[in-house]
Amino acid sequence: MKTGEMEIADFLDALAAKLSTPGGGGAAALTGSQAAALLCMVVNFTLGAKKYADVQEDMKGYLVQAEMLRGRLLELADEDVAAFQGVTACYAMPKESDADKVARTEALQAALKEAARVPFVTAESSLAVMQLAEPVAAKGNSNVVSDAAVALYLADAAIRSAIVNVNINLKFIKDDSFVESYSVARDELLAAAAAAMVAGKAAGQRVLEIDL
Repeated sequence: MKTGEMEIADFLDALAAKLSTPGGGGAAALTGSQAAALLCMVVNFTLGAKKYADVQEDMKGYLVQAEMLRGRLLELADEDVAAFQGVTACYAMPKESDADKVARTEALQAALKEAARVPFVTAESSLAVMQLAEPVAAKGNSNVVSDAAVALYLADAAIRSAIVNVNINLKFIKDDSFVESYSVARDELLAAAAAAMVAGKAAGQRVLEIDL
């Protein structure tokens, strides 16, 4: 069953069970999706409100972005399951002959690259949620801007959680150029997330007049 079709309690039961999937990658993606959903809520409370008439067009655009990210991150929870299963399937491949061993190694390396790619995309999508939190907090309905702040922190947690899975897969990938490329991109993403956190917190604090 797809993650988006599961009851919350059923997903948590699956997460708690002695099963490899869903796991941390799926939890990270779902956390990012929740962050995007909170931004949708803030926008929806802003749309149609006379007090915020001057930001209605901006809010419509933010809603499109937030809904897209919410759906994409939910998809990534399922993609993470598929990527992990791709890796485990390789370990079941025969390794009797030299040809078997070569085929197994090649398949495993390809699967590990996919297992690194999926959580990296989760981190990228969650970064987009973080970056969207700043204008939503700055212009959104002040009664629910605290929810935009929660979205900011959830998205940050999703990024850091997803990057754990990126790193563990990079550890076993033998393609040095792939590892180097992803390592550089990872560091750039984390730097962008740090900047997004500063901007998002500042926007929320200006509106709420509390420390975040």
